[in-house]
Amino acid sequence: MNKPELLAPAGNLKKLQYALAFGADAVYCGIPDFSLRVRINQFDLKSLKVGIDYAHKLGKKVYVTTNIFAHNKHLDKLEKHLKILKTLKPDALIISDPGIIKLAQKICPKIEIHLSTQANCTNWQSAKFWYDQGVKRIILGREVTLKEIKEIHKKVPKVQLEVFVHGAMCMSYSGRCLLSKYYTNRSANLGDCTQPCRWQFRHFIGEVTRPDDLLEIEEDDRGTYIMNSRDLCLIEYLDQLKKAGVMSFKIEGRAKSIYYLANTVKVYREVIDSKKTIKDFKTFIAELKKTQNRGYTKGFLFGKEEVEQEVNKSHDDCAWEFCGEVVDYKDGVAKVQVHNQLKVGDRVELIPPKEKNLDMRIKTLEDKNYQEIQEAHGGQETIVYLAMKEPVASRTLLRRRLSKKA
Repeated sequence: MNKPELLAPAGNLKKLQYALAFGADAVYCGIPDFSLRVRINQFDLKSLKVGIDYAHKLGKKVYVTTNIFAHNKHLDKLEKHLKILKTLKPDALIISDPGIIKLAQKICPKIEIHLSTQANCTNWQSAKFWYDQGVKRIILGREVTLKEIKEIHKKVPKVQLEVFVHGAMCMSYSGRCLLSKYYTNRSANLGDCTQPCRWQFRHFIGEVTRPDDLLEIEEDDRGTYIMNSRDLCLIEYLDQLKKAGVMSFKIEGRAKSIYYLANTVKVYREVIDSKKTIKDFKTFIAELKKTQNRGYTKGFLFGKEEVEQEVNKSHDDCAWEFCGEVVDYKDGVAKVQVHNQLKVGDRVELIPPKEKNLDMRIKTLEDKNYQEIQEAHGGQETIVYLAMKEPVASRTLLRRRLSKKA
């Protein structure tokens, strides 16, 4: 089997470019109206075309999500949308709805169909059914175990298998959740989830004949995040997944920052490309924890008992902060867009797309007018200039340690 594909999320054109620069083989993205990311999604048809052309020039791929659960009112717009996508020539369409699959096969017969994880494919008979319908690849439900993946591959060897290996886990079955619609009238199944599972809840028992007499159930006086799943992290099990038949490792996070995206892709790229057998993953996991996370879980890979919730808070405390990104370098000076505070005397870590990370101390800062300053803050496209002895690549990221705990 060839080296598995590393597939990264792209919530906008800039994130697409960062994902590919830091080592992704392919990205997935979509237009808000037909993708399961509506609110934090900056793609339109023009930027999507730019992204597809950009990736293809690098010899990489773009998969376009069209995975809403469509109602009748969506069909006319979907047909027009698919006709436009045909001209953009993405490498695949990610779809969950059987009707949209048939529509896509009619309108875009030369574009591969990948079955979205929203379709809940969790067994080999289902995989065979979809393969017989012309689906090239199946993105398996997160609930599938390693043992089940092996059997699916054995029973349906010709279908490509893709699995999520990193990112947020949904408390509902493969993302089919009603909480967002209930609380905010925004449907998760139409791409507009507000993630109420991450909110703090208080729970009560009520007896039907005494509606005002409620017994509160809580872990402590702050309530509980009982539906808040830890994040998936399968960095230690990529080799086992490959041997089980998985050919694409997928990272979740179209709504995450460029820092989260770049750092995560870089770590997974290093593990996939390693020519030595890795026995200790502590260094890689520690690196992944330098981005915001909810703590990590193996999910369902070895059975349901492995799934964990983070019930005391919404996120783990992260000891690192994303500070800025290098947008240009010339004659010993880096042009940096500031994302969070930078000040003279800070010791920061540089994260370049390909080379090893480097430490440096900021000795001088200059503003956009080349006037010396002592500190700069993110927002409003703040630009500063940093003196750097060694050349540094564009898209190199800067981060600062907030505490000594990481």
